[in-house]
Amino acid sequence: MKKIIKPAIKLMIKPLLILLVLGLIGITVFMIINVYIDKYAEKYCEKDLSILPNADAIMVLGAFVYENGYPSEVLADRLDKALELYNTGKAPKIILSGDHGTKEYDEVNVMKDYLMEKGIPRDDLFMDHAGFNTYDSMYRAKEIFGVKTLIVTTQKFHINRSVYIARKLGIDAYGYPDDKWINYYNRSYGIREKLAKIKAFIDVEITKRKPKYLGDPISLDGSGTVTDG
Repeated sequence: MKKIIKPAIKLMIKPLLILLVLGLIGITVFMIINVYIDKYAEKYCEKDLSILPNADAIMVLGAFVYENGYPSEVLADRLDKALELYNTGKAPKIILSGDHGTKEYDEVNVMKDYLMEKGIPRDDLFMDHAGFNTYDSMYRAKEIFGVKTLIVTTQKFHINRSVYIARKLGIDAYGYPDDKWINYYNRSYGIREKLAKIKAFIDVEITKRKPKYLGDPISLDGSGTVTDG
């Protein structure tokens, strides 16, 4: 029996070592990509408004909205940051990019209504109804809205990936992060965000994919009412 077991163990050692090495390589690559994206983007993210340059537009990236038509706390924080940027003259237009994939679920009109209630003129609010993820939002900002310079508002855990994608797509982007409840966000979204950075790296460095939907160009020089619908 022992004579049978020993050769079997020897046969198993090599595959196990190969799996171990591949696992270590995978973990190393995972960590390197995450650090690379953070280091690449963090120099373009700034909490001090006086340091942020002016831009063509502010972008608010969508997040969950409630059935009663109110934004979630996460989204409201992003919108409040955009309001602050707009009111201090950092950009004349705001792009609201989110998920409006069905009639029943509509992030962008909720964002528009929230900011209009805060006094932002309707003409200055442009809705991107097909911002299903951060990559699509940035790609469409450049290709549909013709954005060259952009300030992105989102949570601190999300800001580096957003700015990284935008810059890799050719937008001169800066981040204005929200750091409310930062410990809660880090616990809830930490692993998810690290995985999302791997996907972002693949999208911009390897596949260079196009978003699900594109469309005709929309000039930010006009009125945001052209994006109704």
